[in-house]
Amino acid sequence: MRHTLVIGLLFLSQSTFVRAQDRLSGKTFATRAVVMAQRGMACTSHPLSTQAALEVLRAGGSAVDAAIAANALEGVVEPHMNGIGGDLFALVWEAKTQKLYGLNASGRSPHSLTLAELMRQGLTHLPARGPLPVSVPGCVDGWFELHERFGKLPIDRVLASAIHYARAGYPVHDEAAFYWSRMVAAFGDLPNVQSTYAPGGKVPRRGDLFKNPALAATLEKIAQGGREVFYKGDIARTIDAFMKKQGGYLSYRDLAEHTSTWVEPVSTNYRGYDLWELPPNGQGIAALQLLNILEGYDFSKIPFDGPERIHLFTEAKKLVFEDRAKYYADPDFAQIPIRTLISKEYAAERRKLINPAQAASRVEAGHPALRDGDTIYLTVADSEGNVVSLIQSNYRGFGSGMVPDGLGFMLQNRGEMYSLNEGENNTYAPHKRPFHTIIPAFVTKDGKPFMSYGVMGGSFQPLGHAQILMNIVDYGMNPQEAGDAPRIDHQGSSEPTGERMADRGFLTLEAGYSYETIRQLMVLGHDVRYALGLYGGYQAIMYDPEQKVYHGASDSRKDGQAAGY
Repeated sequence: MRHTLVIGLLFLSQSTFVRAQDRLSGKTFATRAVVMAQRGMACTSHPLSTQAALEVLRAGGSAVDAAIAANALEGVVEPHMNGIGGDLFALVWEAKTQKLYGLNASGRSPHSLTLAELMRQGLTHLPARGPLPVSVPGCVDGWFELHERFGKLPIDRVLASAIHYARAGYPVHDEAAFYWSRMVAAFGDLPNVQSTYAPGGKVPRRGDLFKNPALAATLEKIAQGGREVFYKGDIARTIDAFMKKQGGYLSYRDLAEHTSTWVEPVSTNYRGYDLWELPPNGQGIAALQLLNILEGYDFSKIPFDGPERIHLFTEAKKLVFEDRAKYYADPDFAQIPIRTLISKEYAAERRKLINPAQAASRVEAGHPALRDGDTIYLTVADSEGNVVSLIQSNYRGFGSGMVPDGLGFMLQNRGEMYSLNEGENNTYAPHKRPFHTIIPAFVTKDGKPFMSYGVMGGSFQPLGHAQILMNIVDYGMNPQEAGDAPRIDHQGSSEPTGERMADRGFLTLEAGYSYETIRQLMVLGHDVRYALGLYGGYQAIMYDPEQKVYHGASDSRKDGQAAGY
């Protein structure tokens, strides 16, 4: 999910561009240096979460232990982004087996809610608010799946920091405070929202100390009773009773039957670097499709700030997103031609559709043969060489507005991502996983870890994945520079929720591109706009095998921190 403020067409002089302060080295847009350390590294979107991860690593915990600790604390300190009411995806490099593992910990729709019932209610899309978009929260089960396979410390130790800060309180950071007041204004009439997030009627502001004792108690139950207490115990029964009171469909049965899925990651090679993503129901393979198309152009001869790079990237995105809208869905319910979609041969055919001199107004999905938000991202590496790439989200802002009695967290609204058009891959069905935007990424080179990274921000995420890797491979940037570099986005493509691209959409550029470039893009037919808050956030860990040093980066667009020891 992302919160977007779009401000008209971009007619700004170069003098208005915000630049990073002068530095002795590096790109002019770099905001800080890469953080380097050998024994452990954690990069998250909140300093307290980064510190919690490092504490676990120093105590002998694995990278997975530290990632769970950071994620649990993120749900406390950044409830506008994530929490135990949401879903989780992860990629884990295990040094012992020299293998990359993938976990899909996303939940499914309620058994008792049917497409016929949604149609009877006259809906053309699932709403963002209320009980209807609530699907099973998969985060907690994801923690325990990861911990059982890769954990070293007991789970109560792993969750200790999250429990402490939920009970003792923490000062609310800038970004959280910005969105907090808007959430309470939008959801304040729903049960338990005010008492949980604005106790005493006071919405926390920047620097205010906020406590969530109900969430502390819930996390303590999980630490003591494991995943069963959440999906089959007291917490599950509380959620069931609350949803019934609200006229919802998520039930005890849905929670009790939930399972995560270990999946094989898929990859493509981009100029010698293998980018790994998780297969659908997420959108990770869109990044692979993008890079396959763009590999056909020699970006060593195309300036970073030039209109040609932005034009080619945007036109490739339009093609990929038509496939994304048509094919990406829960593979248990649809045939998805993944191998063909991410093949070089298919990319070559799609590349022929790009006009280098004109922005496309309308494109169609390909015909491959069948062979087969808001969000937080964090990455952690330990002294043994294990690395975790983890992403977790409630989807739109705090979530659905549904806060079960006494539990201290909001349930996700990920069900909003289904299509209600009959006969599509992503059409709603009971006990089906929705299309997902959140995707972790991992890069290997010659079969060894090169970089773990992710970019938050709804549909922007595969675009961000591709831009980051291109910044490093094609333009020689380090991980921090690659994240700080001005980004590009395109809106208006067809979507898995049923919308169809009706015109060329619009291109948005972050501050930092020259007006000469913007003017040329307009000549090519692009509708160019300026947007605030559209481009997500980013964390990364790169590994230098010669020096045996981790290089950590954290996005200046967020309140996060990269730190190591």
